[in-house]
Amino acid sequence: MTVASVEQGSVDMLNSLTEVRAVVTGGASGLGRAVAEYLVVHGGQVALLDLDVEQGVQAAALFGDLAIFQQCDVTSESDVSGAIASAVEEFGAINLAVNCAGVATAQRVVGQKQLHPLADFQRLLEINLVGSFLVSQAAANAMQQNEPYSADGERGVIVNTSSVAAFEGQIGQVAYAASKGGVAAMTLPLAREFAAFGVRVMTIAPSVFSTPMFDSLPDDVCVGLVADTPFPKRAGNPEEFAALVAHIYQNPMLNGEVIRLDGAQRMPPQSRK
Repeated sequence: MTVASVEQGSVDMLNSLTEVRAVVTGGASGLGRAVAEYLVVHGGQVALLDLDVEQGVQAAALFGDLAIFQQCDVTSESDVSGAIASAVEEFGAINLAVNCAGVATAQRVVGQKQLHPLADFQRLLEINLVGSFLVSQAAANAMQQNEPYSADGERGVIVNTSSVAAFEGQIGQVAYAASKGGVAAMTLPLAREFAAFGVRVMTIAPSVFSTPMFDSLPDDVCVGLVADTPFPKRAGNPEEFAALVAHIYQNPMLNGEVIRLDGAQRMPPQSRK
């Protein structure tokens, strides 16, 4: 067997991005928008799900005929099921779901002026954790109807977004760490269950990435957040996150695992509030 034939065989085993029919939550900005753009540039079709109508419509318009926008509250079961159904109707099927919708706050559990409000804790769990569950559930339900697109019988891929805070949460990140830890913990049981109908589940746990939220922080805060990153000593680029999502879709052996995308950063126990 020649080197050329080995290389061609390796390429043939990868799922083609031109066959992607995706839904991306949080698709109007940040990591979600980067994922949507990456997929569209490589020939995939994407439904952007977001609460921000103005940014969502603008993003879909920039991506042209390969993208649509659906307003969606990921904490609403009816919104999520409706958005998934609309994407299936538009594309004929979906075979990739990427959960990037999320929020972050920083509050001490026992602060100097008040205790951590329960409503704030519940809000993070609803958006970051329950939202990921609802989208995973609705997407898998739609994907099980797909005709297999590989010799392995694969019908779809779900990629959720956790955070390094799930493993090294800092002071003031109790709600955020709990929500992202839940996302990480769902990965294997979801992958085991959905394997019955050929749907893989993966999770990415990014460190600090250059999103609108990060870029709005003061320069000294941004520098401090990445100071203990061994290499590269900077915030991650959203395109690097998007490229990993694409590889996960393409590589059938990636399943049931959480991948840290962090430049070897391990967060110290410093305060964020």
